[in-house]
Amino acid sequence: MQTSFTPEQLADPTTARSNEILRSCVHCGFCTATCPTYKILGDELDSPRGRIYLIKDMLENNRVPDDKTVRHIDRCLSCLSCMTTCPSGVDYMHLVDHAREYIEQHYRRPPFERALRWLLSRILPYPARFRLALTGAGIARPFRRFLPDARLRAMLDMAPRNIPRADRGDEPQIYPADGKPIRRVALLTGCAQRVLDPAINRATISLLRRHGCEVVIPKGIGCCGALTHHMGRTDESHAMAAANIRALTAELDGKGLDAVIINTSGCGTTVKDYGHMFQGNPLATDAARIAGLAKDITEVMADIGLRSATHARPLRVAYHAACSLQHGQQIRATPKELLAQAGFEIVEPQDSHICCGSAGTYNLMQPEISGELKSRKVDTLEALQPQVISAGNIGCMMQIGSGTAVPVVHTVELLDWATGGSIPQGLEAAGLAS
Repeated sequence: MQTSFTPEQLADPTTARSNEILRSCVHCGFCTATCPTYKILGDELDSPRGRIYLIKDMLENNRVPDDKTVRHIDRCLSCLSCMTTCPSGVDYMHLVDHAREYIEQHYRRPPFERALRWLLSRILPYPARFRLALTGAGIARPFRRFLPDARLRAMLDMAPRNIPRADRGDEPQIYPADGKPIRRVALLTGCAQRVLDPAINRATISLLRRHGCEVVIPKGIGCCGALTHHMGRTDESHAMAAANIRALTAELDGKGLDAVIINTSGCGTTVKDYGHMFQGNPLATDAARIAGLAKDITEVMADIGLRSATHARPLRVAYHAACSLQHGQQIRATPKELLAQAGFEIVEPQDSHICCGSAGTYNLMQPEISGELKSRKVDTLEALQPQVISAGNIGCMMQIGSGTAVPVVHTVELLDWATGGSIPQGLEAAGLAS
């Protein structure tokens, strides 16, 4: 693709990088075949290729974003399926990130939408606030039909009816390894996940300790910054990321770390990108070090190897590949191989590369498109007649779980159970304990 940025524009490193990305696109259109929004809406501007044209025009001309451009970019899930498909290696992730930041800086959204986005950025990354908001959602649920906006109704629909009790087990502390320690790892405990399903962190700690890992939850660890990052709120997301970098660097420079463990794949994609996010920043070196240590829990367990994985029932498990894991981190076979080693029968749905529609806050901000993607994903999963659905991302788990009666559990919970840990609560409630 030809571009015409001025030398003054290219003096900005972010614009220079976007120029390189734009010029790598050859207009082949392969991305349209795997883009979820294009498959649903059939509009070229709701495909990666179409959005690339809109972004090019906006950035080259230093143009104030118009409503059409914002609408089509807002509809992007950032599932990154296009990057897996692209034969030219177009770095669409960083291009759309730049576009969102530009929009946030130059476009004034309608008052309600502006307030809604501000509210989400002030609640979701903070567990105590999020828990309070979920309690409020439970109180407001009987009045759902009176809410004028579909996004407000979507928020009530996604709020769990039973909020798990707060768990102090994921507060800063050190968990010793069972037996002789072979690794020292830090656990990124997340933000929304701590409220929605604290059992995931418990299972992760249990699994790691059983396999010889000392698990550290550092002081000052918190939200990775992904939720605000994808809203284009760069200053907020970088502040959260910087806090994590400092907290993890303190451990790394102290007693050392062999890995930074992440059990929410959306967070993993972001943390692995810290090096890029902080280029030219005083934290650049430390950011790159932490990004280099970041590992999904399945990557680490594949490296260590499962021990005595004979404790679980050989259930039929439908594996849902989270976009942030299969496209964002290029981890595809590892989770399925581990589940098979643990004695489960693994099946995978048709169009497993297509997003379920969760995508961070997407299911709250774009409920119609998200709902259609959820229905399609649930249909393909249920067609497999599984006893349980496994996923590696809390957003996917909540999205799919709201549309099916089949238990949805985290992959790490099944691995923990198989190697001697507790049975996942969802399976026990479904009568699959024995």
